This record gives sequence, structure tokens and C-alpha cells, in this order.
Amino acid sequence: MARMTSSARPYLNRRLAEFGTTIFAEMSALAVATGSINLGQGFPDTDGPEEIREAAVRALRDGRGNQYPPGPGVPELRNAITAHQQRRYGLTYDPDTEVLVTAGATEAIAATLLALLEPGDEVVALEPYYDSYAASIAMAGGRRVPVTLRPDAGRFTLDLDELRATVTDRTRLLLINTPHNPTGTVLTRAELAAIAELAVERDLLVVTDEVYEHLVFDDAEHIPLATFPGMRERTVTIGSAGKTFSFTGWKVGWVTAAPELVSAVRSAKQYLTFVSAGPFQYAVAEALALPESYYDGFRRDMGARRDLLATGLTEAGFEVFRPAGTYFVTADIRPLGEKDGFAFCRALPERAGVVAIPNAVFYDDREAGAPFVRFAFCKKEEVLREAAERLRGM
Repeated sequence: MARMTSSARPYLNRRLAEFGTTIFAEMSALAVATGSINLGQGFPDTDGPEEIREAAVRALRDGRGNQYPPGPGVPELRNAITAHQQRRYGLTYDPDTEVLVTAGATEAIAATLLALLEPGDEVVALEPYYDSYAASIAMAGGRRVPVTLRPDAGRFTLDLDELRATVTDRTRLLLINTPHNPTGTVLTRAELAAIAELAVERDLLVVTDEVYEHLVFDDAEHIPLATFPGMRERTVTIGSAGKTFSFTGWKVGWVTAAPELVSAVRSAKQYLTFVSAGPFQYAVAEALALPESYYDGFRRDMGARRDLLATGLTEAGFEVFRPAGTYFVTADIRPLGEKDGFAFCRALPERAGVVAIPNAVFYDDREAGAPFVRFAFCKKEEVLREAAERLRGM
């Protein structure tokens, strides 16, 4: 029997008491137990470009990165990141002082919030939000203040008046995610300009999660917040190789920001993983230099998979919010006579042999997210067709 302390205080830090096993672990285990198609967790079922995988093998064989890499990341990758930001967005960063390589975007988020927040600081975040946001804010002793994206005319939209009203004298930073997981919304130029204006007016820091920057569809355009007037010096931009190159297990992410912000984030990051993914950093440096045809093909391929799954969900009776970005589709279950996303997702493997994620886990206001569920379409087309067929027969 485990021995309790004399005060019988729970072992888990009270800041993390509300966070148990993630819904992704629960639903992935359910997928295995029932032999279901797992459209819950967002990872591809095929690897990325063969030449990039071979670049990692070559780095391993050549002894590059097998020992501790430099704390900020290997120079080749830092240079590749700055070249990418300059080439695509006209953003100029110093690879030595304004780039930090992390163990994926999840560590980048945690290190940034641990570095920049003091206990009691408020963080305004778009709801629904990636689950690590809430945990990282809690670990830093901050207080999350959600601004809810609400469905309107086929997309989830941001109420800019509500955002402005949410900012108080205690607000330390805005936490922005675009393209947005889980809704698939891509914030427009006008929305981003309003966010930038608010940040400058109220002298706020902004942390922007842009890991799906290369997954935008149709007429949507990804515009980094750091490109807006007054934002370069107050924005921490988070990127990642996993979603763009389909090597999510490599866990290579990065932060770009002004030197004093990168220095602060590095101070926290060095006590989390210190360094990671040595050989993979060299491979990602080569990946970032792939020609534009790779990115065009990647978007085109994922767009076709989005359409395949969205059509199947519509035919199965869901109300579907066709995403402008990411590789997730949010669907409303109310046309099916359902209203509880948790109950629906837990029953879905037995009913249809498919796993999805209830969006309510991404909300503070669970009622607001209750009727929505998220499906991932970063899977082989034959898998998506089979899933759509199972759902139609539900």
C-alpha cells in the first residue's frame, strides 16, 4: 500500500489536479481495444518524404547529433528556420540570438509560458484550445481567460469586441493559434490586424502557435502575427516540423522572437529537456529547404483528404464545418439526435468502429463544446473511405 504523508495531501500538484490522462490516450486505447479506425489523435499513418528520412539516417551514420547538440539547436537548422521565415513571410531573424529549437511545439509552448508568466498573470486564449495550453498556464501559476470561437456561417469566428473586453490590467499575454486546432479556422488579415492593434495598445506579449502554417486550403492565407506593425518585438512565434513533414515522432519544434524573449524562453527550456532530437535536427534543416512544389503537393493532397472525409461525414448526417486549415474536421452531432460529445465518442467505436475526439475537452465552457466532435483526416485515403462508409452505416 502506498504511504501517504501525515497531512494526507494528494501527491499531484494542485495546479495540475484538473488534468488527468489526456483524452487522446483514452480514445487511442479504445481504438486498439475495439479494432476501430482511429481518427482521434492527429498523427499521419504514413511517413513524410523519403529523402528527409534518409537525411536523418545519414546524420546518424555520420555521427552528427548523436551527442548533445548545441542548446539553441544545431546551426544548420537555425539557419534553415531563418531562411524559411524570410523566404515565405519577409521576416528576418538572427539565427544565433532569435531562434531556439525545442522538443516539438509542446515543449515550446510550455517553456514560453513558464518563462513569461508570473503567478496570477492572466492569459487570454482562443477557446477551444489545444489541451497543453491549459496545463502549461497552470504550471506557470497563470490564469487562463478564454475567448470562445463560435460557429457562424460554416466557420468558427472570433468576436473581436469580446476579445477586447476580456483584456484587463492583469493580462500578461495573448495566446493565439492559427490555423486553429481543433476548429480548422484560419484567422483573416482583418482579425489579425485587430489582435495586433490590441496588443500594441495594451502593451501585451503575444504567443502565436503556427504549427499548421503550411496546411491552409482554398482561399485561406496564413499570415504570421509578427508581420504586423509593432508585433515583431512582442511576439513569440512557435513552429514545428511534425505537421508539415509528417514526422511527428521526431519532436522538432522551434521558437522565433526578439533576442530578449528567446533568452527568457531558453532559460526555462534548458531545465525541461535541455536538448533533444540531435540527428533529426539536421534532417529537418534539409526539409525546410524543399522546393515550393513539396508544399503545394502537401496542401493539395491534404485538401483532397479533407474533402473526402467532410463529404462522408455530411452524408452520414453530421453538420460539418469544412476547415480552412489544419488536418481536423469539426462536426456537430445534433442533427443525429445527439448532444453529448463525450458519450457519443465513447460509444462510437462500438457503434461504427471509428474513434473521434469530443471537442468539449478543449473548452473551459464544456456546454459550449458539448455538441462538437473532431475527426483527423491525415490518414490514407482508403482508411478515410472505410471510416466514412462505417459512419454512413451507423
